[in-house]
Amino acid sequence: MATIPAQAKSKHLRACLLCSIIQLPVEFRKNGCPNCEEIMQMKGSPDRIGACTTTYFDGIIAVIDPENSWVSRWQRTSKYARGMYAVRVRGRIPEDVEAELDSRGIKYRPRDQTDQD
Repeated sequence: MATIPAQAKSKHLRACLLCSIIQLPVEFRKNGCPNCEEIMQMKGSPDRIGACTTTYFDGIIAVIDPENSWVSRWQRTSKYARGMYAVRVRGRIPEDVEAELDSRGIKYRPRDQTDQD
């Protein structure tokens, strides 16, 4: 479960480019991404964290009950872990991650809201 960081640390927050969860870099390094670590492989890799996360995001949503939250359904995070999520994330996942998603039959949808349903 994500914790709310102290105000002084909020400028260091990063959002995952695939699922938009927001964490401190140390949390990504220690635990990886709680939703997509299998694909993103950020745990213990500062280079991978830099490539797969961004500091450029807008808005923060605190998700407590993802399965029953209409906001989680709207943000496409209802199957993800509880935590803080960005409303919009700027940037794209690395090409190797996009290729892995494609090989699994998963369509990549950027989190910058340019690919609206």
